Amino acid sequence: MRTKSVQRSGAVAAGGLALVLAVSGCAGDDLGGGGGGGGGDATGDCSAYESYGTFEGETVVISSTIEGVEGEQLAQSWQEFADCTGITIEHNGTNSFESQIFVQVEGGNAPDLAIFPQPGLLARMVEDGHLAPAEGGFLEAAEANYSEDWLSYGNVDGTQYGVPIQGSAKSFVWYKPSLFEENGYEIPTTWDEMMDLTDQISADHGSDTVKPWCYGIESGDATGWPATDFLEDMVLREAGPEAYDQWVNHEIPFDDPQIVASLDRAGSILQNEDYVNGGIGDARSVASTAWADPGLQVLDGNCFMFRAPSFYEAQMPEGTDVSPDGDIFAFYLPADSADDTPLLIAGDYLAAFNNDEATQAVAAYFASPEWANTRMEIGGMVSPNSGALPENASSDALRLTIEMMQDEGAVVRFDASDLMPSQVGAGSFWSEMTAWIDGQQGSEETLSNVESTWP
Repeated sequence: MRTKSVQRSGAVAAGGLALVLAVSGCAGDDLGGGGGGGGGDATGDCSAYESYGTFEGETVVISSTIEGVEGEQLAQSWQEFADCTGITIEHNGTNSFESQIFVQVEGGNAPDLAIFPQPGLLARMVEDGHLAPAEGGFLEAAEANYSEDWLSYGNVDGTQYGVPIQGSAKSFVWYKPSLFEENGYEIPTTWDEMMDLTDQISADHGSDTVKPWCYGIESGDATGWPATDFLEDMVLREAGPEAYDQWVNHEIPFDDPQIVASLDRAGSILQNEDYVNGGIGDARSVASTAWADPGLQVLDGNCFMFRAPSFYEAQMPEGTDVSPDGDIFAFYLPADSADDTPLLIAGDYLAAFNNDEATQAVAAYFASPEWANTRMEIGGMVSPNSGALPENASSDALRLTIEMMQDEGAVVRFDASDLMPSQVGAGSFWSEMTAWIDGQQGSEETLSNVESTWP
């Protein structure tokens, strides 16, 4: 599924941050824009890196979807490590990673490491015999610093290949703190409380222009992905994590009654004319509204709530105060019980194409708390690494994200469409949810149509 690279590209464009790293002459050049660093003379204290060894003259090539400013920040994160170990790290980021990585691998020109935005793509690389298992310091760091839930998506048939180096939370509702305060509204802690609040807002403010909710699912070639995210959060709450896993693995049909009920729950908000689409139009306007635009309506006071992932922060207008007392902030999309915390997540998984010592040393560093905290201090991301410190996150929203990801009571599940076969997860699931939200068909027909495309 392309959501991660699509969403990341949007975040960079929205901030006007179209910086591209210089392409380095290395094995990964045909992947597009990238950058290199390290391998120089260390000038600082290298004691923290002694355990990784020294590799003067060695080069490790990394391929990913990460480019622009985020790519530049990534290169900053390994500079001291590279200088101290003598490894030159070359990074090539491109928004066509998912197709180009196959060209490289099948042409015998695989990078040493790759950062996969979809566990399904990583698993396919394993099945085709291209990836090397995590071992040595890489495996030790993985097992020491990540929860079983997070590691499971980089594990194939009992062997660990990928490690989640950065992540995002999708179970967020964005709101305007001052608007809630002015109206005496409290942050809901259960689903029923949230729906009671929705009804209260509708009664207090409901009009053609002001509504409790706003939403959009338009995203170019990836139109529909926000609707699939909404349904996935509903499946975790309506059917539960066990049914969610069965659904992802097609152990129950895509149109199982539990999933139909979950889509109906999503529709109780997204298809309700009394609830959406504040500041934009009627409920059908959700299908044609760019996915990030509803946040502007929250800022303008035309709607009170907008479900969007943690990385929505990067889409906000420059100068927006994102904090509990600022222009906009987020709360957890509540479950049926305040004691339950199902959390829909996405993440990028690092995996190796070889067992070379330098490759494994770089991978071990990426799996360490030291890298996680260094990268977070640079800004713009958080890591699910258990040693990552929330205070190192560069914003209040990112601190909230990492606290949720590290919550031992949370039931974490990866974005379902990223785990499903691509013709479903990045195909029929998107298009059928778009047709559903546009009012062309009901819940059962929508899910049955997707079921018919499962390979």
